[in-house]
Amino acid sequence: MLKKIAPDKWKHFFVGIGMGAVLQFFFLYALKVSLLPSIFLSVGIAAAISYGFELYSLLSGRGHYEIMDAVASVIGGMVGISLIALI
Repeated sequence: MLKKIAPDKWKHFFVGIGMGAVLQFFFLYALKVSLLPSIFLSVGIAAAISYGFELYSLLSGRGHYEIMDAVASVIGGMVGISLIALI
């Protein structure tokens, strides 16, 4: 049986969609990077931003550190990247 996904993870997922879409658009259309490198750059930067935010939460004590929040953001980012890459 599948576990219910916490509302907090959905927030991270949807923010990740926007982040991935903006990154992919930036690399693909603004900087004119070809498709495959732009995807790798976008995923890498989305992962770094997502985990960096969680690490900041841990080190600063502002917020709640949870690695699965970063994972949800990256998965959402991959959806956003895919949407822009398909256009």
